[in-house]
Parts: sequence; C-alpha cells; structure tokens
Amino acid sequence: MPNRFSFRLTASDGAARTGEIATPHGAVRTPAFMPVGTQAAIKGVHHDDVRAAGADILLANTYHLMLRPSAERVAALGGLHSFMRWPHPIITDSGGFQVMSLAALRKVEEAGVTFRSHLDGAMIALTPERAVEVQILLGSDIAMQLDECVRLPAERSEIERAMGLSLRWAERCKRAFEKAAVGQALFGIVQGGDDQNLRAASARTLASIGFDGYALGGLAVGETQDVMLKVVGETTPMLPADKPRYLMGVGTPADLLEAIGRGIDMFDCVLPTRNGRHGLAFTRFGAINIKNAHHAEDPRPLDPESRCPAARDFSRAYLHHLFRAGEALGGTLLSIVNLYYYQDLMAGARGAIADGRFADFVARTREQWSAKRDRQE
Repeated sequence: MPNRFSFRLTASDGAARTGEIATPHGAVRTPAFMPVGTQAAIKGVHHDDVRAAGADILLANTYHLMLRPSAERVAALGGLHSFMRWPHPIITDSGGFQVMSLAALRKVEEAGVTFRSHLDGAMIALTPERAVEVQILLGSDIAMQLDECVRLPAERSEIERAMGLSLRWAERCKRAFEKAAVGQALFGIVQGGDDQNLRAASARTLASIGFDGYALGGLAVGETQDVMLKVVGETTPMLPADKPRYLMGVGTPADLLEAIGRGIDMFDCVLPTRNGRHGLAFTRFGAINIKNAHHAEDPRPLDPESRCPAARDFSRAYLHHLFRAGEALGGTLLSIVNLYYYQDLMAGARGAIADGRFADFVARTREQWSAKRDRQE
C-alpha cells in the first residue's frame, strides 16, 4: 500500500515553522497540539467537543489498548477510527514509556521488554516488531518506534545504554514496518537524555535510517525546563527540515511557545484535561484555580471573548460550585476550556509565523498571562 503521508512547510519565522501534514484521515495543521486519548477516549470529554475546539489529531496509547480491549479486538471491530468514532487523524505511541512507568515488574533485554500487566498481572512481551504490529492493527495514521525512556537525572552510562538500545530497536521497527507495507507513517524517537553528544548521535543515526517524522523523547521526565529547552534547541536543527518534529509529552502553554520557537511542529500532553479535572483553567489571562474561595460569588465568566462556550457562558461562581459539590461536570467543563485554549494558542502561533511576527505573538501572550488586573488565581 502506498504511503499517503506527507509534510509540507508553508512558512517560517526564524526557527518557528508552520505547515501541514497529510494523512489518510485528513490534514494536520502545524504547529499542532494533540489531545491525549489514552484508552481511545479523551477523559471526561466528548469527541465532538474536542473537534470543535480545533483538534486535527488525537493521540491514543498503544500500551493500554494492547492490554484492553486488545489490538486484535480493535482490528476486528474495524480499527481505532471506527471503534472510537473519530474519523480524523490518530497517532499512537509505542507503549515503551508506559512499560517503564506503569509495569510493576519489567525486564529490558535486546529482544524487547517483558513486563507484568498492571491490570491482571499477566506477563507480556513487547518487542519492536510487536509494537509495530499492534499499531498496524489499531490502524493509526502515525505509529511510533519502540524505545526505552530513562528518567532524569541519570548516569551517562545508563542514558547511553538506553539510547543505543533504542537505535537498534528503531532499525527493527523500520524493517517490520516496511515489511508490512501499510499506508501509515512511522516516526523515530531521538533519545540521549540531557547529554547533547548522545542526542546528536541519536539524531544522526535515526536520520540515516529514514523515518516519516522524528520525535524528541525522554524529556519532561524530571529535568528542569531550562534543560529541556536547551536539549530541544540544540537537537532540532540536526533533524531533517522536511520532516515533522514532535516533542513528546510536553507541556504547559509556555513550554509549547518556547518549543515552537525552536522548530517543533507537534505536541501531546495530558495537562489540559488533567488540570481541568483538578480545577485549573488555562485562559488568555493565565491559569485560574477555580477552587479558590474568592470565586464563590464571582458572576463573571472565565473569558467573555473566548470561542469556548464553557469559558464564555458559565460564571466562575457556578464552576466553583461544581467543584465544591463534587460534580463531574466541573472537570468536564474546565477540560473543554483548556482544550480550546491550547488549540487557540496553536492557531495564534500558526498565524503569527505565517505573518512573520511570532516573537511579537509570544511577547503579547506572555504579557496577557502576567496582567494582574484580570488574572484571579
């Protein structure tokens, strides 16, 4: 089957870029923020609201779906797009990070990783070939190579070992992917922790193997923001300019703007929905903790000019009440507010890059975040 994946740049402003990814299920405008649907669902939010917020693409989790309901069952039911009724692009991660972070017992070897399921204790083997097979069964538009992620800080020897293993797994993923001859895309993942020499070696080797896109993994795993941004800024220029660049698991609105300015095209993170469920709203006035007592009698909406009905039509007092009363609707509404905000931030960045004013856009956005007259935490 021919690869129906492509990427074209439409504008750049310094290192920041805007473009479009073509996939079998539609186009993805970049820079793009991809909401996380871990188990084929955005937690607490209807797919229609996610789409209305402006999301072109979702991320689903290979580890969770291979354990429940299983990749084979999803395939028998028509694939992930049909299963979850999301006819738009989907990216799946490889499952490697969840194996490292969730599995109670795991053993990493050259062949792959063996782990005990967090659901029922069953022993599962995940090899590079199986990671590709699972993602093909799910039918995602973009699949990721299996890699080993090391939490920071870590000894250089440990980072180097995991990086080398991830590169060998990348080669095996690429061979398995080419053998399957599907119409999906496969991304490689740059590892190397906070060591720039290792990152450079990883990036060079992955580029020589040849992937449809390249991700920076192993960041936002314990290091400071300064370290993360330094790694991003030094590594991104080493990646092929004609392929998408994906910063995995990041992050805050400030993280996104900083990374876009360093040439990143794609992001995913649970932060908008997780923080929403805990009462934190992201707005153009900065973050607002709706649980704070002074919102109890505040009739104002979160943002009267927002595209988001939840931010525009409900009072802060009502949203505060929902959390105080333990109503699930509160978390749903703030999750929707945050998803809209993240998509609006991406749309603003795309427009600013196209107009050659990205630095001004970042400066104005930061100024609004810090404005004291409207920000009420």
